[in-house]
Amino acid sequence: MTTKAKTLLLFGATGDLSRRMLLPSLAALHAEKLVSEDLRIVGTARSEMTDAGFRNFAREALEKFLPAERRGGMADFLNRLHYQQLDVTDPKAFAKLAKKVGDPQGLAIFLSTAPQLFKATIEGLAGAGLAEEGTRISLEKPLGTDLASSAAINDAVAAAFTEDRIFRIDHYLGKETVQNLLALRFANLMFEPLWRSQYIDHVQITVAETVGLESRVDFYDGAGALRDMVQNHMLQLLALVAMEPPGKFDANSVRDEKVKVLRALRPISADEVVTGQYRGGASTGQIVPGYDEELGRDSDTETFVALKAHVDNWRWRGVPFYLRTGKRLTRRVTEIVVQFKAVPHSIFPGARMMPNQLVIGIQPEENISFTLMAKVPGIDQDGMVLRPVPLNIAMPDAFSGKVKRVAYERLLLDLIEGDQTLFVRRDEVEAQWQWIDGIRATWAREGVLPKTYNAGSWGPSAAIALAERDGVSWHE
Repeated sequence: MTTKAKTLLLFGATGDLSRRMLLPSLAALHAEKLVSEDLRIVGTARSEMTDAGFRNFAREALEKFLPAERRGGMADFLNRLHYQQLDVTDPKAFAKLAKKVGDPQGLAIFLSTAPQLFKATIEGLAGAGLAEEGTRISLEKPLGTDLASSAAINDAVAAAFTEDRIFRIDHYLGKETVQNLLALRFANLMFEPLWRSQYIDHVQITVAETVGLESRVDFYDGAGALRDMVQNHMLQLLALVAMEPPGKFDANSVRDEKVKVLRALRPISADEVVTGQYRGGASTGQIVPGYDEELGRDSDTETFVALKAHVDNWRWRGVPFYLRTGKRLTRRVTEIVVQFKAVPHSIFPGARMMPNQLVIGIQPEENISFTLMAKVPGIDQDGMVLRPVPLNIAMPDAFSGKVKRVAYERLLLDLIEGDQTLFVRRDEVEAQWQWIDGIRATWAREGVLPKTYNAGSWGPSAAIALAERDGVSWHE
């Protein structure tokens, strides 16, 4: 599908995601003239609000969350906005929404509602003629809590929309450095021949947060770190690292290769995973409560997961992928570390050789660093002195003049233009859930409970042992 959308319909338009991400992203795209002048944006939610009220809501959001230098033409952008109140549980209410939207041809829908409302919403859209052939829909996570519930959601959406019109969002795929991983691998001859088990010792993927529950109390306690972060963001990063070169850069070719990786993941055993739950401590210079204190009750929900995964195929035979994620950790960082093997023989007596290491930083800073061995300047009488030297590519420095975008700008633009490359296909989602369900079944069978760790640390000490028993240290 390549036809550009003429109308963008935002469900959950008065929610936090819309206020912080969606409206600022759309305003930024407008300011840079990346969307057509005749694109209409219709917001809908349960709140009673007029067009003028929604525009005032949007203005306040832009003033708070969009940098002043990116607010060009804000008055014209606000004039794009329209609003229709909607209770999605009332099928008759969709007729008013359809009237507000107008011609459904060229309609793109961004659905950000509670998962239990997906089925009613899809049925309401279809009943009102807002799911016709020219319409596409984007789904915001969570898409289920296990394989069965995910399949039920996908079935409900598939009843009205064909797969080529369904855009499942994982906002990590919209981040510049994540996309740059594809360019790094497939646009540079030096990396791809080495991107295999003969030369790579292991891979680490870390998604660390310093925050606690914040406003996500009810959702998070029902999900936990494994389902909130590993099932989607981290497995997508793993798939991009491990995938085979696609035949071309288009939606189906890229996603075909990712799903092969996800299906090749070896089932995890109990000794290959560590779970944890934070207790009170010092985080970012402040004393913070423990998870159970924030929640107000005891809970077995994990706020930390570390695991060792294997991709059982020829390219990655014997290469462990270490994944860890957690809340209230030492610092906020998302990064991928590719650790190469040591040179097979050193010709430099006494020199301490360090293997090459590639670090792809995703947040808070987007950068790529490649560490190699180099001679220390000077005259060496007792042999050449070597030390590791990083080659850094800081994105703002490498591309001066380019603005730093939020991931939703890229994804919203792709939704409007009909490009599915950075969206997740149904078979990917279900392969991810199948692997995650296997881990949770192992926890249930083995009676695994989270180990405690202090807020402001790197998680339970068992997570350190998980890597160190293989002679590996976490990159910190």
